[in-house]
Amino acid sequence: MAMPGWPSPLSPIPQKASPMRIAQIAPLFESVPPKRYGGTERVVHWLTEELVAMGHDVTLFATGDSVTSARLVPIREQAARFVPNFERNNAPYARMLELVRRRAHEFDVLHFHIDFHPFSLFSRQPTPFLTTLHGRLDQDWVPDIYDLFPEVPLVSVSNAQRRPMPHLNWAATVLHGMPPDLLRPLPVDRHDYFAFLGRISPEKGIESAIRIAAAAGAKLKVAAKIGEEDARYYRDVVAPLLHGGPSGDSPVEFLGEIDDAGKPGLLSGARALLFPIDWPEPFGLVMIEAMACGCPVIAFGRGSVPEVIEDGVTGYVVDSVAAAVAACGRVDALDRAAVRRRFEQRWISGRMAGDYVAIYERLIGHAALRLAGE
Repeated sequence: MAMPGWPSPLSPIPQKASPMRIAQIAPLFESVPPKRYGGTERVVHWLTEELVAMGHDVTLFATGDSVTSARLVPIREQAARFVPNFERNNAPYARMLELVRRRAHEFDVLHFHIDFHPFSLFSRQPTPFLTTLHGRLDQDWVPDIYDLFPEVPLVSVSNAQRRPMPHLNWAATVLHGMPPDLLRPLPVDRHDYFAFLGRISPEKGIESAIRIAAAAGAKLKVAAKIGEEDARYYRDVVAPLLHGGPSGDSPVEFLGEIDDAGKPGLLSGARALLFPIDWPEPFGLVMIEAMACGCPVIAFGRGSVPEVIEDGVTGYVVDSVAAAVAACGRVDALDRAAVRRRFEQRWISGRMAGDYVAIYERLIGHAALRLAGE
């Protein structure tokens, strides 16, 4: 149940005609947008740019190396994903929260993308705020903090993300969207390999992807980041698979980490993107990136996958390596032009921004009603 003053998910949406003053508060692990790999910061960038294009007055609190059409408030000079000293890593977040609080009266709404960090401080001030949760909620530490703030308005990025904590004050689910022209299909002579795009880690399913491609008798191109936290896993488990063991003969081509400029070529030439995740991923951006290039997706049905992939239209949702291998045999029958059309209908950033504007209007309207009643 929502606290008085905060809207419930079913509250009517009061309309606000004039442009809004919006603060977007981003994580500090990567720049906005990230130079290469990075999910949350990429979504924040797409949302911010759409809101500016819609005529809203947007201020972005992020790292100083971010690039934005909004007004940028730099919190730390450059992005720093892993800082070994705990205090040094967390001090910028404490600084950011205080800087936002000091300026909160300048905004109509505050939109956080930094998990639970703003809950305590910003529940004690009058400017309406919301938090989009980008991570998983099925870990054992989550209830201890989130259950302290049952009234805070939250946005999920898939309905699957909510399942471990359905009782929280969910304002909406807003599925991600990306700019329609960022990635487009390229003309290719043939589709003769499968693709894996993202990050080398156990939960992303790189081992399964290699097994699927091998069983399907096809080449696999891997474009993925190797983070510091996964360096040992790559060295001990993945590298031997990539390099084909002692013979060095492998059907896997490792391309390393690629940027947006490299994605259309990789995905346009692929028969399908393999997405055999081994965790309840709240939203996998690579799925809609593939669809933007007309590339079908073969994915394990975990997390948001059934909400994103339309089975038999934009790919196949499967439950095992064997089922994925079988799907590889029929993926060529899917209409790649139809895959791109479904992307344009469902997964563009303008739709995402419109969904958020509706939530902002509802929050602002209820805040105004609360003040009028005081």
